[in-house]
Parts: sequence; structure tokens; C-alpha cells
Amino acid sequence: MARAGRFTAVSGAGTVGTGIIGSVAAVLAPRAASQGQWLTVWLMAAAAAIVVSLGAMARKASRSGQSLRAGPARTFALAFAPPLTVGGLLTVALAIAGAWQLLPGTWLVCYGAAVVSGGAFSVRTVPVFGTVLVALGAAALFLPVASHAWLLGVGFGAAHLLFGFLIARYHGG
Repeated sequence: MARAGRFTAVSGAGTVGTGIIGSVAAVLAPRAASQGQWLTVWLMAAAAAIVVSLGAMARKASRSGQSLRAGPARTFALAFAPPLTVGGLLTVALAIAGAWQLLPGTWLVCYGAAVVSGGAFSVRTVPVFGTVLVALGAAALFLPVASHAWLLGVGFGAAHLLFGFLIARYHGG
């Protein structure tokens, strides 16, 4: 009965797609000519990842007859949105302040917190994934800037690929 209230439309295929986008951004962003271009690469990747994720979720929800506007999906979204919103606000504030070195850790921690929060209403793999992202973000906040490109690649690339595969394999795509 408790599982009936779970949001199961998190798409493994969509998460893998997001991981591919994150991997490409992790390769392209360090080659940017300026910090503004670096930020643009990552923001474009985030926008593309949102489109891919939402599209994949909609397809998976449709196949299973699950609504994306009510019930577990609404609960998932309400838990997911606040940490993501905080990440967006901090991105603007840190960019204005010129604190570029704090962006990778902030992004990973806030996104990871969103995944953990929303994942509390999903399959067990999702909050574990979020915890990995938080740990990578915490590392980025305290490790030298030279490690940031690698940590972003692991978090937004490799971790998405791994957990996307696990979700697809064990939780129906």
C-alpha cells in the first residue's frame, strides 16, 4: 500500500540522456574563453537536460497510466522544486559576486538535495543518486578549483549514466 503512493515515472532513459548532455558540457565548458561562456555552456546543458528529462518522464508516465499533475508526481515536484530554486538563486548571486569557484559545488549540492527530497517519494535508487550528488558537491566546495571540471563531469555525466541505467534496468525504463 505504501508503494502505491510512489512516483515511479522517473525515467532511466531520460536520466541517461541527461548524463550524455552533462558529459558533453563537462568536456566543452573548460574550453570556454571566459567565465560567462563557461556559465552559458552549463546553463544550455541544464535547459536541454530539463527538456529531455520531462519528455522521458511524460512518456514513462503515459505508458504506466500515471498522472504528472496529481498524486505522487505532484508530491515529487513539490519536494524537488525548492532546492532547485535555491540553486538557481545562488547561481545568480554567486555569478554577480564573481564567486565562480563556488558554482560547481553549489549546483551539485542543490541538485542533489532536490533529487534526495523528490526521491523520498520515488524508488529507492533516486535518493541514493541524490546523496551521491550532494557528496560530490560537498567535495567541490572544499577541493581546489582544478578538480571542479572533473567533479561536474562525474556528477552531471557519469553518475547520471550509472543511475539512469540502474533505474531503467530495475524500475521499468
